Amino acid sequence: MDRCYVGIGQLFMKDIKGFEKWINTPQKVVLTMHHKPDADALGSALGFAGYLKLKGHDVSVVAPTDYPSFLYWMSGNEAVLIYSSKTEAAVRDKINGADVIVCLDFNSLSRINELGTMVAEAPGWKAMVDHHLEPDDFADVTFWDTGAAATAELVYEIIEGLGDVGMINAAIAEALYAGIMTDTGSFKHPNTTKNVFRICAELVSIGANTSKVATSIYDTNSVDRVKFLGFALNERLKINLELKTAYFCITREDLKRFNSKTGDTEGLVNYALSIEGINFAALIIDRTEAVKMSFRSTGSFSVNEFAKKHFNGGGHKNAAGGRSEDSLQVTVEKFESLLLEYKSELNPIKETIL
Repeated sequence: MDRCYVGIGQLFMKDIKGFEKWINTPQKVVLTMHHKPDADALGSALGFAGYLKLKGHDVSVVAPTDYPSFLYWMSGNEAVLIYSSKTEAAVRDKINGADVIVCLDFNSLSRINELGTMVAEAPGWKAMVDHHLEPDDFADVTFWDTGAAATAELVYEIIEGLGDVGMINAAIAEALYAGIMTDTGSFKHPNTTKNVFRICAELVSIGANTSKVATSIYDTNSVDRVKFLGFALNERLKINLELKTAYFCITREDLKRFNSKTGDTEGLVNYALSIEGINFAALIIDRTEAVKMSFRSTGSFSVNEFAKKHFNGGGHKNAAGGRSEDSLQVTVEKFESLLLEYKSELNPIKETIL
């Protein structure tokens, strides 16, 4: 099949027959998502997996790393194969034995760590479903639309385009709803479109329990996580009103002190962005193997370009991530010096017309 890089609507007009032929013939399918999966990555994978199983496919979901416990409620979670040194052989067998490999919520094989090489070398047909900028050319067909708020939105549109919305059950609906809800910031971000509300309305009518999904993701904090949040806000938050920037610097000792688990820092950067007058927020964490960074912005400042140029990262215009191989101190010093370079963009001075 020829590679095609087009929006999802164009894809169905152009190539629906080829996709229908695959989807309607039972195959061995592996679905995977980016490392440290969030609700959109895991929800897209488990939601699509649920649909494919109902279509008669032999489906496996493989995660390159672990993910937050507040996502364990999703149907199919118990069967997810998480890559580790202990599961490496089993994961390799799954990927090499797959007729189809579906890559969800990432657009570069580097985003799945060790699995990247496995997927690249696997003989199976590869599809990518994603909404991030600048995809790499590694898939046989790409369902790509940067106008989509979430990959879960695209998964719904694939099912809809195939005429199979009637096959979506409550469990699938909740997984897809979780992805859309979180990637729109609970419908607060500018990517919350008419299409988002249309799809979510359909998912609710199918049986998605919105209260259950929101409570499971946002209101299941451990005592350690709540204490860590208080500590971070009180001791680790730095604010520069002149540059309209706020950021957290979290050390590995901080993480150890509060018994930090995967997902415990999720959403922390948004507290910095929520401060009145702040347009750029960052979360800088010493993860031992590297310094990981999350960037958020409002308005015209592109954190995607900032992360890509300075911290080996990328993502969306107003939400991106990066990493540094330097120490936490050196990384923070670099970040702070860059703020001065971007002063005119972070706090543009408007000329007064007399």
